Amino acid sequence: MNALKPRLLILAETEFWPNLLSGCFRRGIPVAVVNARISDRSWPRYRRLRWLWRPFLSRLSRVLAQSETDAERLKAIGCLPERVTVAGNLKFDVRAGGEAEATVLLKALAADLRLVVAGSTLEGEEEALVEAWPRLLEADPRLAMVLGVRHPERFATVAALLDRSGFKWVKRSDWRGQTAGTVKALAAGEIVLIDTIGELASVYSLATVAFVGGSLIPAGGHNPLEPAQFGLPIVMGPYYANFRSITDDLRARDAVRVAGKEELAGALIELLRDRSAALAMGERARRVFDEQAGATGRCVEAVKELISTFGTI
Repeated sequence: MNALKPRLLILAETEFWPNLLSGCFRRGIPVAVVNARISDRSWPRYRRLRWLWRPFLSRLSRVLAQSETDAERLKAIGCLPERVTVAGNLKFDVRAGGEAEATVLLKALAADLRLVVAGSTLEGEEEALVEAWPRLLEADPRLAMVLGVRHPERFATVAALLDRSGFKWVKRSDWRGQTAGTVKALAAGEIVLIDTIGELASVYSLATVAFVGGSLIPAGGHNPLEPAQFGLPIVMGPYYANFRSITDDLRARDAVRVAGKEELAGALIELLRDRSAALAMGERARRVFDEQAGATGRCVEAVKELISTFGTI
């Protein structure tokens, strides 16, 4: 800090590092928090230690919370009420960039198929999807599945699982540097393993139905907004604490289906068979996404106001 001489520190979510905060306060550096949240998992711990956090959090200059629940929790553990406002969730402003190479290839290679895209999957979820796959194919023989594994270090493990499954499958990396004209088209029932980084968000745009992983097991879930922005019907498991506010918004509008491992196949089949209901559900998801946008602008305006209060940077 002595070397950089910052005039303002902006933290995201709950990056409340006591030593860093103390260093800022000693030097008179204002601290703002954007996208502030207290997760369901963290809330009991923060509440129990609120005596420890209050001296730090009471000195924050501005706290921009994701939701009313987050705002109330932050005030309860020490943030000054007059400095806490609800700005919304920055993740609602995330938009997929241009089409990834995988998206371009899949669009051509699966032109006559319907895709189930399962994204950000964790250990145990790929097995559940593979087990459900025969039932899905029985309901719609013109399906192919795209598996977007969350952690790269698990690519080989999931590849071994697919080898044992008996289903025809292909690795996305096998297509690297090729064009649609040089790659064999996908067959009905085939599974594509996305073993590359940064392409899943774009690939979701091709889905007929999307599954958001990290949610069939107690891992907190992943972001359902990635498929919601494309107006897709979404299925998640019951463990979505990391995205509770977002998922609850979607559930309140009947824009997501929540299903455990035993119900997963049935939930996907229902959306695959009832196309009009699935399209309507996807459109509701897109509306939730669009209506909640704007948190970035609200955070920027609040930070600009804080800058003007403490002097020009």
